[in-house]
Amino acid sequence: GQMGTGIAFVGAVHAKLPVIIVDTAEEKCQASMKFCEKLLSKQISKGKISEEDSKAALSRISTSTEMKALAETDFVIEAVNENMQLKANIFSTLDEVCPEHAILATNTSSISITQIAAATSRPDKVVGMHFMNPVPVMKLIELISGLRTSDETMQATRALGESMKKITTVSEDIPGFIANRILMPYINEAAFALGEGIGTREDIDTTMKLGTNVPMGPLTLADFIGLDTCLAIMEVLHTELGDSKYRPAPLLKNHVRAGLLGKKTGEGFYKYD
Repeated sequence: GQMGTGIAFVGAVHAKLPVIIVDTAEEKCQASMKFCEKLLSKQISKGKISEEDSKAALSRISTSTEMKALAETDFVIEAVNENMQLKANIFSTLDEVCPEHAILATNTSSISITQIAAATSRPDKVVGMHFMNPVPVMKLIELISGLRTSDETMQATRALGESMKKITTVSEDIPGFIANRILMPYINEAAFALGEGIGTREDIDTTMKLGTNVPMGPLTLADFIGLDTCLAIMEVLHTELGDSKYRPAPLLKNHVRAGLLGKKTGEGFYKYD
């Protein structure tokens, strides 16, 4: 998917490491390769990378539809949807497939690292590595240590993040971590404000964009993130923390029910060509 492809890109281009993209279908793997080729082509045209370095980076990326392709990896980063059971199943399989020394990281933006680690026999080598979207552009990785994550695992993860030319911060293993504990209630409140008619979508976004000096308003940002992702994170916050202030806005829930998930589907709070 988009996040996994972006992570693979910075791993191959900046960290100069051999990477394997594993996805559920060959078409998705080919789409990932085309994205990397297109982005490198743009960087060549802007003088950010040479044609030679671009070819070298692409040669470091391979793809597979089989988890067994990860049998000799040192570091795995999972980037599937925010679904605990899905992640648990993947980590259980990774635990069987990957070498004993391999670190297993999750790109989750809200789910407990400790809970994910419990699906493996190596909880000391399971860590949260929350990249921001779009990965090639955003400079931050939020690192999260589970209850049993070792210091050695955290050090190795931080070193990998820095080799990808990212800045790392560290959060406790609390639902939402730092970024989404603050960001998602803000987006959710904007959805409440729109649903209650406090302002139009344009007025809500313009007020927050110009009034707080952020690059885009909360409703536009939600569309870029994906309304299904926003809802999933709010549901984790609401369920895990048990506070009514985290209840998802009805308008957000209805957009997701209608399949209006944001930019990726052509319509969310706004319409896209």
